[in-house]
Amino acid sequence: MKNIIAKALFKSHTYPEYRKLVADLLVDGKSTGSEQSESLTHYSKLNDARMNRLDKTIQLKDEVISKIENLEHRYIWLVISEGWCGDAAQILPVINKMALASHKKIDLRIVLRDENEELMNEYLTNGGKAIPKVIIICKEAGIVRADWGPRPKGAAELITNYKKEFGVLDEKIKTDLQLWYLADKGVSVQEELMQVVENIQYSRL
Repeated sequence: MKNIIAKALFKSHTYPEYRKLVADLLVDGKSTGSEQSESLTHYSKLNDARMNRLDKTIQLKDEVISKIENLEHRYIWLVISEGWCGDAAQILPVINKMALASHKKIDLRIVLRDENEELMNEYLTNGGKAIPKVIIICKEAGIVRADWGPRPKGAAELITNYKKEFGVLDEKIKTDLQLWYLADKGVSVQEELMQVVENIQYSRL
């Protein structure tokens, strides 16, 4: 497992590098990932605009900032993502703000799912390659302590209930999901990730 993480980190991007990679591909009418299609490029374009907005508007809760500033240990948050992923577009700007507020206690690194199949296969969700996935690594020990994702509990319940009722995930649920994120304002991501980190700290590294 350590070798898989090490290989992924070697190919990883900072948040600004990831944003530039997605934007540069869009100039050529492409998206990240091994599959290329008009719809994936369309979603990547929407997500790029969405992330531009969220980078400016996302606010961290005061209590979250306080907890981040007082972390006892240093971490790498390794995120598996793709530019076309709607959940990633909503979540990454929040995680980036958390990393920035940590005063370098959280080192945010991003890898592309399709370029890191070995890593993705270690973090499947119900057998599927759902993203984003946040892998929390203790920097001092160099080992994985926890993971989170692919979406907050409230968003996951929205998807689950819709699929139970209608049997499919169509354009309506995609719109409903984006409205859920809009109303949530990144709060669930902040709270859930901090709870994961606190659970690590309570278990004593």
